[in-house]
Amino acid sequence: MTSSSIETQNSKRLMLFSGRSNPELGHKIADKLGIQLGDIELKTFSNGEIYARYSENIRGSDLFLIQSLSPPVNDNLVELLIMIQAARLASARRITAVMPWLGYCRQDKKSAGREPITAKLIADLLEAAGIDRLLTMDLHTGQVQGFFEIPVDHMTALSVSASYFKMMGHDPEEMVVVSPDVGGVKRAKKFADKLGADLAILTKTRPEHNVAEITQVIGDVKGKVAIMVDDMIDTAGTIAEGARALIDGEGAREVYATATHPVLSGPAYERLEESPVKEVVVTDTLPLNPEEKTSKIKVLSIASILADTIQSVFRDESVSRLFEGDDQLF
Repeated sequence: MTSSSIETQNSKRLMLFSGRSNPELGHKIADKLGIQLGDIELKTFSNGEIYARYSENIRGSDLFLIQSLSPPVNDNLVELLIMIQAARLASARRITAVMPWLGYCRQDKKSAGREPITAKLIADLLEAAGIDRLLTMDLHTGQVQGFFEIPVDHMTALSVSASYFKMMGHDPEEMVVVSPDVGGVKRAKKFADKLGADLAILTKTRPEHNVAEITQVIGDVKGKVAIMVDDMIDTAGTIAEGARALIDGEGAREVYATATHPVLSGPAYERLEESPVKEVVVTDTLPLNPEEKTSKIKVLSIASILADTIQSVFRDESVSRLFEGDDQLF
């Protein structure tokens, strides 16, 4: 029977707890580490307030708290903040928030007057609650790392996704990796290099939030298998419109899409089902909506990446060596 902690010769203890946003991922990470998830009582009172209590001794432990900001986003954020403060008051030695999907990360600048920079507010809240370190994955923009005064370990799922597409057996010369916007070119270029494929870029405008209009395709995609690469898929407007532009306007043979974070809000599932995209490859940083179904979505697990990173942090080893530079996406 596995224990609920890992101990070193100097009595360091690694303990892993999960919030309610993605418990399945928490169990997968625990399995990779060879331990059990720690026991924590989490409940929501009838008035909406959240309660947390650790059911075992965490004093002096190296604590890792797993929580993505999936819907309900604000409830899961507050739950994590409460878990952090409870751990601080229970004398955990070090508290690391493992947030594969860092919500609000798109609100990273002022695009218009009287707007907030909410990503900075989230960083301040996490630090005020008491975390010592943040582990996150495929941030929307690199500047979010600078909003924190604590160490931020930034991981990526590029290798996991690239390995999946390699197994499809397409000739690299017949493939083209497509960045959905100029800001994602570096990420797409790394992905293209892994596949040995060419690179193309979509240019788009956003007349309003969650609305995308494709204006131009830069690069040769005619007759090729196009793979659109992004950090996340929210309402799937960019993916759906991009696929139509690639096939109908530019003559691509097939279109696939891959992204680390399946936010998939609003009309996303319907748009993907109706779009010409053949398959959408995502990871389990966020759970899929059980009430929505589409045969086009393929989910890859990033539990091994997170487990290896947690082990490296616990042992005070290099995290960047795990990615060999692939985590430098900005």
